[in-house]
Amino acid sequence: MNFFDLTGKVAIVTGGAVGLGGGISLGLAQAGADIVIVTSNDRNRETQQKIEALGRKVHTIVANLSDEKELPRVVSETLSVFGKIDILVNNAGIIRRTPAAEHPAQDWHDVINLNLNATFFLCQLVGREMIKQGSGKIINIASMLSFQGGINVPGYTASKHAVAGITKALANEWASKGVQVNAIAPGYMATDNTAALRADEERSSQILVRIPAGRWGTTEDLQGPAVFLASSASDYMNGHVLCVDGGWMNR
Repeated sequence: MNFFDLTGKVAIVTGGAVGLGGGISLGLAQAGADIVIVTSNDRNRETQQKIEALGRKVHTIVANLSDEKELPRVVSETLSVFGKIDILVNNAGIIRRTPAAEHPAQDWHDVINLNLNATFFLCQLVGREMIKQGSGKIINIASMLSFQGGINVPGYTASKHAVAGITKALANEWASKGVQVNAIAPGYMATDNTAALRADEERSSQILVRIPAGRWGTTEDLQGPAVFLASSASDYMNGHVLCVDGGWMNR
């Protein structure tokens, strides 16, 4: 028995076209899943093309996840195309870097709306479908800042602490209904979100010296953990926040 086989499964990945989400979309497809990519625009089709080349089905939905009214369409369109939802990965997110004393209110609201509100309400909408079918896997993307305070990112830190919290809260309610809710907390990853940090030689050096693995993470580093949490191999895992950080949290 292949515990990690996702053949026949349907996965929604928000922010699934590029970056960490693109890597997760591709990893789930390599394990056999058909993919719904939710993206704010469809300019970058590289991930979709790679999934198609694997022989998997892929459907792209363009949606503004910060607008709560658009979330039901993500679910209804997925059900219309594939007839079911087996896996949800809440990956879409933004970060705004400003000292807390000067942090603009709009930056706070923008981050909370996408990182937290969209995550919870998509969990709720998809969770209802999964409860009806008696099975499902939800993976929320948390952060090292689900555990730490960070610097100059108060909204992001608040949102990621909350993502870890709702992961545990939903797991408590839904584990008995066949729905596993867990989270992945990536460490410092080489993506657009960290471009400024990696370009700052002093800050980048301070970060690297604390990572036991001695390098920034890549999108490929999240593929195995995502497949694990999406597969039957993790059927008895509920409410866990899995650090994929090169050892950062050990230091």
